[in-house]
Amino acid sequence: MKDGKVNLSAPKYYQNRELSWLDFNERVVLEALDETNPFLEQLGFIAIGSSNLDEFIRVRVAGLQDQHKLGVTETDSKKNWTPKQQIQEISKKNRDIVARQYDIYHKKMSELESVAYHIASIPALSQQQKYDIRDIFRNQIEPAITPYGVDAYRPFPHLHDGNVQIFVHLEKDGKPYTVIIPLTHLIDRYYILEANLSEKRPIVFVEDIIKFHLEEMFIGYSIVESFTFRVTRNADLEIQEEGADDLLMAIEDYIERRKNGMAVRLEVDTRTSNVKLEEDIAFLKDKLELSDDEVYYLDGPLDLTFLFQLIDELGEVHPELLYEPFTPHYPRFLEDESIFHAIEQEDIYLHHPYDSFKPVLEFIQHAANDASTVSIKMTLYRVSSDSELVHSLIKASQSGIQVTVLMELKARFDEENNVLWAKEMEDAGIHILYGVRDLKTHSKISMVTRKVGNGFKRYVHLGTGNYNENTATLYTDMGIFSSNEVIGQDATDFFNYLSGYSIQPDYHHLHVSPYRIREMFLTKIDREMKHQKEFGNGHFIAKMNSLTDKVLIEKIYEASQAGVKIELNIRGICSLIPGIPGVSQNISVRSIIGRFLEHSRIYYFHNNGNTELFLSSADMMTRNMVNRVEIAFPILDTGIKEVILKTLELFFSDNTKAWELRSDATYEKLQPTGEKPISAQVELMNVATDKTKRQIRHHAPKESWLAQLKHTVRGWIT
Repeated sequence: MKDGKVNLSAPKYYQNRELSWLDFNERVVLEALDETNPFLEQLGFIAIGSSNLDEFIRVRVAGLQDQHKLGVTETDSKKNWTPKQQIQEISKKNRDIVARQYDIYHKKMSELESVAYHIASIPALSQQQKYDIRDIFRNQIEPAITPYGVDAYRPFPHLHDGNVQIFVHLEKDGKPYTVIIPLTHLIDRYYILEANLSEKRPIVFVEDIIKFHLEEMFIGYSIVESFTFRVTRNADLEIQEEGADDLLMAIEDYIERRKNGMAVRLEVDTRTSNVKLEEDIAFLKDKLELSDDEVYYLDGPLDLTFLFQLIDELGEVHPELLYEPFTPHYPRFLEDESIFHAIEQEDIYLHHPYDSFKPVLEFIQHAANDASTVSIKMTLYRVSSDSELVHSLIKASQSGIQVTVLMELKARFDEENNVLWAKEMEDAGIHILYGVRDLKTHSKISMVTRKVGNGFKRYVHLGTGNYNENTATLYTDMGIFSSNEVIGQDATDFFNYLSGYSIQPDYHHLHVSPYRIREMFLTKIDREMKHQKEFGNGHFIAKMNSLTDKVLIEKIYEASQAGVKIELNIRGICSLIPGIPGVSQNISVRSIIGRFLEHSRIYYFHNNGNTELFLSSADMMTRNMVNRVEIAFPILDTGIKEVILKTLELFFSDNTKAWELRSDATYEKLQPTGEKPISAQVELMNVATDKTKRQIRHHAPKESWLAQLKHTVRGWIT
């Protein structure tokens, strides 16, 4: 404290972003213990936790390790930790989380017996099942594996990122020999064996089958020990844009280099006793240039993402152990009239996956087939591997429509898919933009221009999520269609900014980063502080994926000190700590982990009763504010605004899937003790189902989109 003022930059008021991410991943894993989730879906949360962690290690931890090895001592902006300190804190917390994850995994595998399956040890199998295992090994496994000896004549093999490997320690005539057997992703991870009707079907891991048959592979040698291990490699490589005449080629080179990144983590399966384990791990650490802090000893099979396949396989036999199928709502009136005519009548609001993503696809499909269409422009960040939308763009271009697409080639882990699509679209005559130098274009916007009478009309779609029909069924996102002329002009200016040479234009309604979204947030939070002082009604609500930007956090702390009521719903990383007396006592933070991944970004400002509501592609993260092209757009239609505000109210009423962040930076899951259980996602699914039923029952194809919406908000909150 200085001059009676609290130092809002003090490290004690912040959570390190990496540790906060680990807290988020722990919440994901712990969802496996929620008995309200069907059994196989519980396994899914264990698998998601492993998949999330792999990417975190490949990118965030790898980046910190690079900094440490290069001697970087610069501290992070929040906790003032050096890269080495961050690595140490990550390792400490993550080991506890992973150990708990494996405890949950073993608990759930024991429960698997209730549906007549079990994880089997091969020695415990019946003789017939061992014969079956032998046949599987000889016919389906052995032809696909190659053992690599390591000695003066046989170099240490390249171990592919994420693949399970088997380390074999042999001896002959008193001399040790080392062999590594890599397993490719083309080999099944496990096999489900047949069993008698009264018995449970065994599930056997491929690595266990191979280890059981090692003596067949190494005749004349003694098997001293064997164990499985897995290497995670650095994927946090720099894309060298400077001086790259062809960004497409630069990205392709980057993809190849990433496959051979430095090792950053070694995982070892310790389920079997290994007399030479310490010696053999020392050998691997030396070859992979890893330290003790980068080795994880795990009590169970490596790479728990195999559970995704198991869920699919068992789900075909036991669909009752999965979520009940859900069909998104599709409005009948769009079947009866042109989507462009519908947009001309009123703005149309979509909340996926509760509302179907089909209208977004039809927006482009209809434009491609419409003789009045002059041009289609859109940004693409992550698209599906077989995108209907891209096929429609190609068809439009081949029909003579001017099509312009900004394909962001730097979307991490989607680069290869985006490069392939970019080439195919270019071959079809589409004008492809590769983004803005040194920035990622993360905005979600598309615009269709049509010839109407003696002039032209623009139709715009703006959203919070990617144009990806697959993730649109798994992620919650919001978007609007509008034919508002001012929005159309802003969209035109935005695309001209991307395709030509100009500084950022002055927009009427859109706020576009870099920087300008942050400036808008700061200005509007300042206004809430002013209104709090004058009228006592300052109120700011935000829903996002992550909050890490220190400039904005300090401003939010200031607003809390000024008495502004601040409600935050943040799924993932939150570097802000609520409930600190004199700093953040007027701030509450919740996180929802459920069936769908919460992805929408909503920003609400009370504005002394003249409420302002924005949707955005951007989180309150420094990268979104400074290093990306993002869009925040206002909700101008009062009816749509009412629906979104009711939806926000629902998010903050969730007491079954919500976690509350405490002032000690820990999360506590809320329980509906004595209250009506409320799950925002379940409520929204019920609303979507009711809309569809009412539509069928009333045979009312002409009921407007907004009229349908207004039916939905009544009775949500009791």
